[in-house]
Amino acid sequence: MSELPLGKSVDYDAAYDPKLLCAIPRQPGRDALGLRGGMPFRGWDIWTAYELSWLDLRGKPLVACAELRIPADSPNIVESKSLKLYLNSLNQHRFADADSVRETIARDLAACLSIVPVVQLQLPSSWGQIQRVESMGECIDDLEVTIEHYHPAPDLLRTRNGEIVTETLFSRLLRSRCPVTGQPDWATLQIDYTGPALDRAALLAYIVSFRLHQDFHEHCVERMFVDLQRVCAPQRLAVYARYLRRGGLDINPFRSSDDAMPPALRCFRQ
Repeated sequence: MSELPLGKSVDYDAAYDPKLLCAIPRQPGRDALGLRGGMPFRGWDIWTAYELSWLDLRGKPLVACAELRIPADSPNIVESKSLKLYLNSLNQHRFADADSVRETIARDLAACLSIVPVVQLQLPSSWGQIQRVESMGECIDDLEVTIEHYHPAPDLLRTRNGEIVTETLFSRLLRSRCPVTGQPDWATLQIDYTGPALDRAALLAYIVSFRLHQDFHEHCVERMFVDLQRVCAPQRLAVYARYLRRGGLDINPFRSSDDAMPPALRCFRQ
């Protein structure tokens, strides 16, 4: 990963430059999970870019937030700092209108990802309608658990009593670490499933076991999905992590066993 800008000092060039975008192949992370060929999940990586700005044709700055939806079946993910640098390169570039900005971002990301993302801009006129929405279901964070593992420990997971349930559980205690810089990444994790009832205390201990794990957000969520599927064999499963922003960007991976769409969330810490 030595060619990535993450963790390095860089100059912020004022000129628009799509070559700043750096692709990271997904497959090595999936190889580590034993995933080849067809994937056991579908889903999206949902990015929010809070620091988007450009110039209109008269040179006046405009601002917006962007939501970028990258399909989970894309060959690549985009490295986060390269995306920040790329978006900053739009700051002094003149565009005819917001649609031109959106189309430019979509085109440049498609070239990086080898797949066309869904790009939407949220203009300031709509910001007053956006509400914070916490995760649905039952929070498991107040359970009394003894924690002994701070690296992923799928052997902690277990089911109870063979009872089949449909439920949504969430925790605000997920923390992982950037694989390049080692910086902490914080998230709320939501698990929605139908299948043998999960032992909730064991699930919480498993979530906390990622606390010192170094990996990209997307790979962490895929590891959790695969671990839950292999150990607990649910009939239906969706895993959704809402990570806190760093550098004006948040990344929110969603993986599901079916074509479900991620719920509209924006947690308080985001």
